[in-house]
Amino acid sequence: MRSIKSTRHLRRPFHRCLSTNSTAQSQVTPITSLLIANRGEIALRINKTAERLGIKTTTLYTDPDASSQHASCSPHSISLGAANGYLDGERIVKLAKQHGIQALHPGYGFLSENSAFAQRCEQEGIVFVGPPAQAMADMGDKARSKEIMTKAGVPCVPGYHGSEQGEAELLEHAKQIQFPVLLKSVKGGGGKGMRIVMEESEFLQQLKSARAEARASFGEGGEVMLVEKYIIRPRHVEVQVFADKHGNCVALGERDCSVQRRHQKILEESPAPDLDDVTRLDLWEKAKTAALAVGYVGAGTVEFIFDKDTGDFYFMEMNTRLQVEHPVSELVTGTDLVEWQFRVAAGEKLPLTQKDILERIKERGAAIEARIYAENPERGFIPDSGKLVHLKTPKTDEDVRIDAGFVQGDTVTEAYDGMIAKLIVRGRDRETAIRKMELALRDYEVVGLSTNIEFLKRLCRSPAFIEGDVETGFIEKWKQELFDPVVIKPEVYVQAALGLFTSRPANATEPHGESLGFGSNGSEQNFYFKLLDVLDQKEGEVVEVKITQKGNSLFDARVSRKGEDAQYFENLVSSPASTSEKASLVTFFPHTRIETTVIQDPNRDNKITIFQHGAKTELSLVSPTWYEKALGLKEVAASVAAPMPCKILKNEVKEGDRVARGAPLVVIESMKMETVIRSPQDGVIKKLAHKEGDKCKAGTVLVVFEEEPTAE
Repeated sequence: MRSIKSTRHLRRPFHRCLSTNSTAQSQVTPITSLLIANRGEIALRINKTAERLGIKTTTLYTDPDASSQHASCSPHSISLGAANGYLDGERIVKLAKQHGIQALHPGYGFLSENSAFAQRCEQEGIVFVGPPAQAMADMGDKARSKEIMTKAGVPCVPGYHGSEQGEAELLEHAKQIQFPVLLKSVKGGGGKGMRIVMEESEFLQQLKSARAEARASFGEGGEVMLVEKYIIRPRHVEVQVFADKHGNCVALGERDCSVQRRHQKILEESPAPDLDDVTRLDLWEKAKTAALAVGYVGAGTVEFIFDKDTGDFYFMEMNTRLQVEHPVSELVTGTDLVEWQFRVAAGEKLPLTQKDILERIKERGAAIEARIYAENPERGFIPDSGKLVHLKTPKTDEDVRIDAGFVQGDTVTEAYDGMIAKLIVRGRDRETAIRKMELALRDYEVVGLSTNIEFLKRLCRSPAFIEGDVETGFIEKWKQELFDPVVIKPEVYVQAALGLFTSRPANATEPHGESLGFGSNGSEQNFYFKLLDVLDQKEGEVVEVKITQKGNSLFDARVSRKGEDAQYFENLVSSPASTSEKASLVTFFPHTRIETTVIQDPNRDNKITIFQHGAKTELSLVSPTWYEKALGLKEVAASVAAPMPCKILKNEVKEGDRVARGAPLVVIESMKMETVIRSPQDGVIKKLAHKEGDKCKAGTVLVVFEEEPTAE
């Protein structure tokens, strides 16, 4: 066990018993310690409330997380070793017993919905801060939960939830349900092991893919599949429920989580837009009915599919844990749901009645959460990993909140989910909340890996989203608008060049900051930038910027693009503050003042990131030789490299095959998600560098193309 020095004051233990499964409802037994069996932002979130309540905490960490924030947030932290240590329930129970820890909070993911783990805690006398093991088992099995809900009168999506799991049998059931259908694991969650099958011909391939992903994510039993009717225009609406051991159950409003990619949520909001009060309250009642049907205790989320075409809604599943998006409900109800978990586990009654909650939601307006992910939306939301070289976050207050698991300098590893943080805002109404979210996102800066921040900004500006016209296919439906080509203004290139120019070695200028010369004979330097923004129609274009220093803080600039007249900017007054890796500039152009931050990635010193007017632009600094070559030659990729650390699942082509641009080449797995690597060009496969099962680092060559003969 690793002890981490702490300057925190000594805390008195929480005066209530944290026992979800106590048979004597009135029994109160004080506890003094809590093991947080999770990682990242949720571990930090739980620790914050526990510390406020005077509960001594112990955290867990694995080798990839040894230097993580959650490992050091508590005075005591225990190593689990290998990356999969968070799934070793038996060892975690033994560690809790060994160190005399009385209660355990599982967070979300990992073992949070493992009924066997909850039961082992009960057997060892460890308080499991979550629902009873039996309720978790009933609702955790997707097929069993639908049987229970049907008996309770809660409508369910038509489908097959039985034990016949042969490929032929499942295909026959799918044909009876009629395509399109949805495949998902009985142990599913987070979109893993889920596939939409539009027609019969692709069923078996999608079934194999879904099973492989589910088995990797959920272990044994994950390959057992449900087949359900796929609703063409669905919304994902869920209700936050809370029940105590006294028979009370309340709904803390609903959340709309329809904006998704890969069946995983990106934006969540409460209240759900474009939902009438009759339907809203009916959802709440159905959710409470679902919870009470299994004797539920604690925090849970009942998820529904809402059919936009018919107005009908159907029970989908119940998540028997705290959800990633719980802060949305906290902001619209003015509650701390982790504190509620502790108090309900202690045997207390719920702090608020349904009437109290309804009044609070009316008073507190609307809240939206955006998940900040390490991924590249412009390249199909492909996951990314790496060091957070630069991190600047929006200012927080009572209406702007950030739940994060990383700080600048930390590494986001490919071993786990790529969520960096959650940004949550509240406004007096939905429109205000959306505007506040966009403003906050404009102040969010990340360098070192790809993120979805720019995509989230575009989402907040989408007219359809602003109107509340959301559905789970929202991103695909509005793809052209959300990924509309952008135009990089010349001022961005000028600021990038000025940032680099002013970060030159000190001996390039006189002691008092004057240039080496004035006028046309002043200090000059040329910079060549290659645009890396895939949304720009001129991605890959090389732009030349010439900077001439005419005096102290006085510059001229010329921007040259192939096939266009040069653009000139004279007498620019710029006052930069530079370090070796960062430059902050305020430059007065002829008609405007522009404030810019220019970051040079120390791990890739040719990569330049510019933050200007609330937008991020990425450039590559190239040599003049490269620039001259680019003027006359079209760049053709000779190979395809792994975009992230990954495992090779399948090679879709053979050596000698001729492929077209966009054809699938290799299927890889990273962060337990499958990704198809497609051909960037027409060509002939010369070599497949890796076989199935190989593990590769980011940048490893996967496929090599034959060199095409060039025309003379």
